[in-house]
Amino acid sequence: MKECGYSEINTRGTSPMESPHIKKKATIQRKWEVFPGRNKFYCNGRVMMARQTGVFYLTLILILVTSGLFFAFDCPYLAMKITPAIPVIGGILVLFVMGTLLRTSFSDPGVLPRATPDEAADLERQIDVANGSTSGGYRPPPRTKEVVINGQTVKLKYCFTCKIFRPPRASHCSLCDNCVERFDHHCPWVGNCVGKRNYRFFYMFILSLSFLTVFIFAFVITHVILRSQQSGFLNALKDSPASVLEAVVCFFSVWSIVGLSGFHTYLIGSNQTTNEDIKGSWSSKRGKENYNPYSYGNIFKNCSAALCGPVNPSLIDRRGFVQADMAQAVSPSNGLTMYGSTQSESNMGQVQETPVLLEND
Repeated sequence: MKECGYSEINTRGTSPMESPHIKKKATIQRKWEVFPGRNKFYCNGRVMMARQTGVFYLTLILILVTSGLFFAFDCPYLAMKITPAIPVIGGILVLFVMGTLLRTSFSDPGVLPRATPDEAADLERQIDVANGSTSGGYRPPPRTKEVVINGQTVKLKYCFTCKIFRPPRASHCSLCDNCVERFDHHCPWVGNCVGKRNYRFFYMFILSLSFLTVFIFAFVITHVILRSQQSGFLNALKDSPASVLEAVVCFFSVWSIVGLSGFHTYLIGSNQTTNEDIKGSWSSKRGKENYNPYSYGNIFKNCSAALCGPVNPSLIDRRGFVQADMAQAVSPSNGLTMYGSTQSESNMGQVQETPVLLEND
């Protein structure tokens, strides 16, 4: 029995000079704790946001305060004079707006994993072979590579930070320092990038927020008009001073929110991103040379592709483990950061992962 007990003890890598007290200090870190991008993580890596989140909190305050004033000062009168359905519909809209906002803000927008040093070196070797280079000197990789999508030639740009050729429609966010798949834009109002994995939730957020803003503004005006008919306009404002604040906030917000919803409805209908539209990358006419190769040629199919179907799995294993004792072995003065290799589409089935070194740009 004693021999069986001793055989279960792991003596891997021990030396006579090591003490049991030092071994206990070796802790296991998760990859989000040493993630190379500029992101904040909460709830043990389950929540992922951009580092600058001040405007996001302003968004929360505006929505919650305006909605709270509406329910406290307007809804009781409207429910009594018109219908009790008004606060019910308003509550459903607020819950939907908050749910889609948090889903957009707290999720991985589609960050692409950075190449490991071995992968980056192998890519450079492939580039050298393709270019017929046999010299041993330094040769920077080309910035573009061409692929054909639906008969249209698309250039893939090389990212010197992530050490990868970015897939079609991907772009590097300078604020978050990540390459994002189907990058649309970085939105400070939601505190995150908007990309392939959270675009549909962003669109549903701005669309539902448009309905909520119009809904509150319309019924605040209705409330003031009904009170004015009973006791006069000035007395109506004195009886419900919060209605003035709500009306002002909604009036100045509704134009930009509704306009943004209309713009993204156009983008979805033509299967474009904000990034592509600003750059003028594609034309909507099939006869032109720069016709959009991602468009299905039908508004309904484009909308279905953007808003329906399952959400793609995250390509970064941010809650995976790295070995903390190996991370501590790296000197902080050498300009290198320890980071566990992330799973790509080709190796997502692998369970074991080895920590590697990436250069900080």
